Amino acid sequence: MQVTGTEDVAAPIDLVFAELTAFDYVERQAMRRGIDVRRQFRGSAPDIGDSWDAKFKFRGKERQAKVTLDAYDAPNMVQFGGVSGGLETSTVIELVPLSPNRTRVSVVFKMMPKTLSARLLVQSFKLARSSINKRSKARMTQYARDIENKVVKTA
Repeated sequence: MQVTGTEDVAAPIDLVFAELTAFDYVERQAMRRGIDVRRQFRGSAPDIGDSWDAKFKFRGKERQAKVTLDAYDAPNMVQFGGVSGGLETSTVIELVPLSPNRTRVSVVFKMMPKTLSARLLVQSFKLARSSINKRSKARMTQYARDIENKVVKTA
């Protein structure tokens, strides 16, 4: 299953990329949502191949996931891979400058089930595809507005 989204941000590409790769901030946001995130690397910025371990509750069960930085091409693209049980994921975030102060952000999230239970989980996501797309669109829009607000405050 694949979920895609595109959002235009009224900010320069360098600033948008810096916000999307502010891993400290992303980790804190995950922790606020009840996800236990642990870095598996030293320092503030990961290298390709570095990872995070996460523990979270989903559908009443305690789950574990490993998220790895697969590609990093500043300021154009960042890619993450993930594994949780029998489910593998891939997230690609691409940035395209539309003008000096406008950037298009495209996100492609893929889920590849490797076990029967993961296939059943992905099938339930497929049945809820429209609500998942609406929620991801709303989150992308909110994140874009947050970045734009930071640009206004620093200007």
